[in-house]
Amino acid sequence: MTENGLLQITLYLAALLLLAKPLGLYMAKVYENRPLFLTRLLGPLEAGLYRFSGVDPEQDMRWQDYAAALLWFNLFSGLAVFFLQILQAWLPLNPQHLANVSFDSAFNTAVSFATNTNWQGYSGETTMSYLTQMLGLGVQNFVSAATGMAVLIALVRGFQRTHAAGIGNFWTDLTRGVLYILLPLSFVFALVLVGQGVVQTFKPYQSIPLVEQVSSAATAPAEQTTQTIAIGPAASQIAIKQLGTNGGGFFNANSAHPFENPTPLSNFLEMLAILLIPAALCHTFGAMVGNPRQGWAILAAMTMVFVSLLFVTWGSEQSGNPALASLGVEQSVSVNQAGGNMEGKETRFGIVNSAIWATATGAASNGSVNSMHDSYTPLGGMIPMWLIQLGEVIFGGVGSGLYGMLVFALVAVFVAGLMIGRTPEYLGKKIEAFEMKMASIIILIPAFLILGGTALAVIVDAGKSAIANPGAHGFSEILYAFSSAAGNNGSAFAGLGANTPFYNTALGISMLAGRYGIIIPVLAIAGSLAAKKTVPTTIGTLPTDTPLFAMLLIGTVLLVGALTFVPALALGPVIEHLIMNGTH
Repeated sequence: MTENGLLQITLYLAALLLLAKPLGLYMAKVYENRPLFLTRLLGPLEAGLYRFSGVDPEQDMRWQDYAAALLWFNLFSGLAVFFLQILQAWLPLNPQHLANVSFDSAFNTAVSFATNTNWQGYSGETTMSYLTQMLGLGVQNFVSAATGMAVLIALVRGFQRTHAAGIGNFWTDLTRGVLYILLPLSFVFALVLVGQGVVQTFKPYQSIPLVEQVSSAATAPAEQTTQTIAIGPAASQIAIKQLGTNGGGFFNANSAHPFENPTPLSNFLEMLAILLIPAALCHTFGAMVGNPRQGWAILAAMTMVFVSLLFVTWGSEQSGNPALASLGVEQSVSVNQAGGNMEGKETRFGIVNSAIWATATGAASNGSVNSMHDSYTPLGGMIPMWLIQLGEVIFGGVGSGLYGMLVFALVAVFVAGLMIGRTPEYLGKKIEAFEMKMASIIILIPAFLILGGTALAVIVDAGKSAIANPGAHGFSEILYAFSSAAGNNGSAFAGLGANTPFYNTALGISMLAGRYGIIIPVLAIAGSLAAKKTVPTTIGTLPTDTPLFAMLLIGTVLLVGALTFVPALALGPVIEHLIMNGTH
């Protein structure tokens, strides 16, 4: 570890925490429908959308109605993306005349973007037309992110309200999240990215002459004299992919591609964007429940876990692979990784910025990468995977991270209540059997999907035949894939041929269940809490805005993650780490 690396991490965290508070307070005003400086500009558009769609923005929905509206909207969104893909050869804005996408790949991608997962089993520049990228994937980046924030706000209203039947209006929450939060931020960020060199054009791919002619077995006897450079309307999609914790890359190399992430400054800003809204929502939560310290406690717990695991990733990558110390020409020349493990990393970003990004993308529900996680050391690659398996509650996706962490907060106060023989309370609401049943479902569903899916894939031939790296690393690739799908993350270890009917279907099902199997119980908890009365604080009430509670919350999250996934991790990255060090 170096002083330069410590400085870069400190700068990143300082910028994140300083920007989170003003943005969080602004978002609280958005969802509480208080006057904003953008109301004069966007208010008429918002009102027009309600009139056009026949929505009554003042209608208060029961949690069942809220969930039904959400599911119908997301079903329609997924179908729209599916049909755009299978019909794109006959639709406009396809200058490269790309073919229609296969049914299984189209299903997987439609589910992926509708669920805010953004898993990509395809190469963007050779598969998706400009229209599909913008109207399909780009739009879903906005509405899937706004859906997650809407669910969080519904849960917060459950804590706010007393003896209430409703938890808000899904259509209003969705519209305001897009109009007043995601669109303005993305517009400004896209302009900044264009200024840094990210491409934004409708021109066809460009053919440029090569400096030197090349020939190969594939081209001989003719010589290749030009190279095709993929371009397109990328900056607008990159902005929302990071801010909405989506992560789907316009190009196959994602944010390691120089047209998506060309400079160290663009790299810093994109890393910042990944965690900005999830961190800010902690302040939104504190402001809306009338106790900013509650938001600070949650944010402190997230930050402590994130920083601790970031140093594990960075330290592992900086140490490099000890096995290389014994390699050389005829065993006479020592080769080591004195500068750390640079395999799969961009030299313009280096190890520390790659480690920050990898840890942030695993912590958030964001599948973007600026380096290849498959090339990380076993422990370095394990950290992003484990962060996903923890439920992506360490910052997590926009909305989904915080409502997942609040579920763990309910579990923490319930356990604390059992210790002292008192009915557990959180923010003045008694936590009873129904809330704990829903919380148990929320925790168990991802574990079942990840472990069950991985077990199925290593048993059937269709799963094993896609593994390019046998042994412990191949197992890690499958475990990461199902963790990413069930956790709605989208990042991956390379080396697994996942664009097959088996994986497209299995991972698609995991994405659906991992998203909506969590959202519905969260909304059920919101409805249950909203119907309850608020109980007064007494001397026996556990304070939930203190450092002690933050540590209790961290312990709950880590304990659940350890008990559930450590055995599986031991078969993959842990044993691979032992093998790597045993060859030194």
